[in-house]
Amino acid sequence: METAKPAEVDAAADRLETAVARLLQRCAALHEENHLLHEQLRQLRTERATVKERTEQARHRVEGMISRLRTMEHPE
Repeated sequence: METAKPAEVDAAADRLETAVARLLQRCAALHEENHLLHEQLRQLRTERATVKERTEQARHRVEGMISRLRTMEHPE
């Protein structure tokens, strides 16, 4: 079995160090992206709840108007 030369070991260690550094950078970028996506999801859920509430309020107002119009058509 042949042993690796010091220069080969150094080159392999450098490649490994570079690969680990790239992985750490990628991990940090994915962590930041995940954080941003969670924040976006929170905002969208809040917006959806607001829109849902406004839609419900509008529906009640329209139902009230329809009821008043029917009362005006058929006064009893």
